[in-house]
Amino acid sequence: MIQPTPKNTLRTSYSSILSLFIIITGIALFSACSKSDNDQQTTACAIKASYTNDSNAAQRAQMIAFCNNNGITYTIHPSGILYQITAPGDTTKPDLCTSLTMTYTGKLMTGIQFDKGTITYPLKDLIVGWQIAVPLIGKGGKIKMVIPSSLAYGPNANGSIPANSPLYFEMSID
Repeated sequence: MIQPTPKNTLRTSYSSILSLFIIITGIALFSACSKSDNDQQTTACAIKASYTNDSNAAQRAQMIAFCNNNGITYTIHPSGILYQITAPGDTTKPDLCTSLTMTYTGKLMTGIQFDKGTITYPLKDLIVGWQIAVPLIGKGGKIKMVIPSSLAYGPNANGSIPANSPLYFEMSID
């Protein structure tokens, strides 16, 4: 049997303290990460799209003319979006932290198609107009929406989309 010497006792003491510290730190980190992830998820899901009502009269007239010329029976959202729900889909509606698969077609007010496809993204990562209009329908739902430029790309051009362009989207949540 080894007799404890002051040196062995000190080494054992440091070793025990270090082991205890590592265990406590691991538990604390695991608990903190779990709590933090849940808090972030709760906070992210509670957020709403931030916008200012678009009051550009010339754009609004252009958007209304587009709807009238294309047989869209629209409702005006307080944000300035004109929309028509063609199929409401499920009663459960997505929120901003929901990741969705959506099939869409995008057009300019001239009728020129600038994009078409199927995408999967969290709603919070898409343009504000989609963040506002897409939660009006559930999975399997379809919507036509005309979005003011301020809720799309605003004064910035984006690919074939000119700056300050209101946009039309026909989309469905798959």
